[in-house]
Formats: sequence, C-alpha cells, structure tokens
Amino acid sequence: MTSPCVAASSPAGSDAGGCWSVYLIRRVDGALYAGATTDVVRRFGEHSAGGRTAARSLRGRGPLRLVWTITVANRSQALRVEAALKALSRAGKEAVVAGSRMAPGLGACKE
Repeated sequence: MTSPCVAASSPAGSDAGGCWSVYLIRRVDGALYAGATTDVVRRFGEHSAGGRTAARSLRGRGPLRLVWTITVANRSQALRVEAALKALSRAGKEAVVAGSRMAPGLGACKE
C-alpha cells in the first residue's frame, strides 16, 4: 500500500491529512510567496485575514490567490522544497506554477 504523502502536485487548496504541503500564493501585485504547512486551507485563511499569523510580506497585499501546492512526505522535505522555491527567480516560480518545471528539492530532481 502506498502512503498518501507521496510527493505529487495537487490542485490549489487541497491538502492530505497530517502530511506536509508546500504552497505558492500570488499577491495582487503578481509576486509569489512560498510557504510550508500541514494545513494549506487553514494557513491560506490566516494569510488572507492579514492578522498577526499572516506572513508580513502578504499583509495588506491582497486579494491573495493560492496558485500551487504539493504534498510531501515530511517536514524536512517540505522545508527543503520551500527553500528551493524561494531561491528560484520569479520566472522559475512561474514555470513551477505553469507546470512546465518540476518543483525543486524533491530528492532525485537536481536543480
């Protein structure tokens, strides 16, 4: 039986149980923000609300759109993928969102 946490792209807004997910949010100015969480829907809601728990770079920059998510096996992998996404240029992040580039930091995928 395979784990529900196998790394696979998923539609924006979906999340599997206690697995970790990495996501990209588009601000109103077009900039992309990368984050990692165990609950994408909850975390996106916190970012959208703009309160204390929202990332500073997203506060007052709405409306926000969740444009990409990926579910990974554990926190370590999620943080690796998040860091690799943050290191990409804007064009690189746009390619990940468009699906023409695989998310960086997924083990065998060398960037």
